Amino acid sequence: MSEPIPQKPPDDESDKLKIYFLPNLLTAGNLFCGFLALTKIVEADPASDDFIHVIHTALFLILLACIFDLFDGRVARMGGNESPFGREFDSLADIVSFGAAPAFLVHRIVLAGVFVEHPQLGWFIASVYLICGAFRLARFNCLAAMNSSASSKEFLGFPIPAAAGLVASLTLFLLWIEEKGFSQSKLRFALPVLLLFLSAMMVSEVKYPSFKSLDFRAKRSFTKMLIIVLCVGFFLILWENVLPVLAPLVFTAYLLYGFVRPHISRAWRREIEEEEDEPDSSN
Repeated sequence: MSEPIPQKPPDDESDKLKIYFLPNLLTAGNLFCGFLALTKIVEADPASDDFIHVIHTALFLILLACIFDLFDGRVARMGGNESPFGREFDSLADIVSFGAAPAFLVHRIVLAGVFVEHPQLGWFIASVYLICGAFRLARFNCLAAMNSSASSKEFLGFPIPAAAGLVASLTLFLLWIEEKGFSQSKLRFALPVLLLFLSAMMVSEVKYPSFKSLDFRAKRSFTKMLIIVLCVGFFLILWENVLPVLAPLVFTAYLLYGFVRPHISRAWRREIEEEEDEPDSSN
């Protein structure tokens, strides 16, 4: 009597690797912008006439990567398409766009000129930011894996995209005020100090809201919608003069909010961090 042929066990859907197209496409856009920013920074020649223009391009690419990073996770949550693959891919993209690119940026603009006789010191300061950013991403992934069933509404430590956005936007602001003739001082030497401070903040225990509860699909009142449309139109018309000022203010406010947050009431926190439920007035 022949032995029965062993049956192949049915595929377990939970064991399959889930790769969702749109969220990962946005993450790929984040990584692509980070890579382009790196190439621009590396190719920028301080002795060239177009040095400032090349640096400007790199700054805009880092900020564009921030926008891609803002939407990839939100798109995944809106479609119920969150997956471990997406989380890991996002971290790999972040270490390039928000770790290596800002570190290279500050080194090329400031550190390379300060530590001419000891260039290894400049690279060391830049590497501290990169290493702390990698630690922060690794800690985030570990905590997410340990609490996979929970959807955290706050980050432990300053998020690396916000850190990169602050470095890039503040650099853009410093270049902007020099172009406008408001100041010819050496304010850019504050960037290495900021880089080290943000390095400590990324691996700190300070908690920041993730704003995951904000829902783009939620209904808005007429007044709120009008204000949003007017603000977007104002930004699109005057973005060249508004972005260098508005962007660093937004990222700085978020940085400082982590220190203020424990001292404000829960009602204020809920008002700032969570989406208000608009009453459904449809018939």
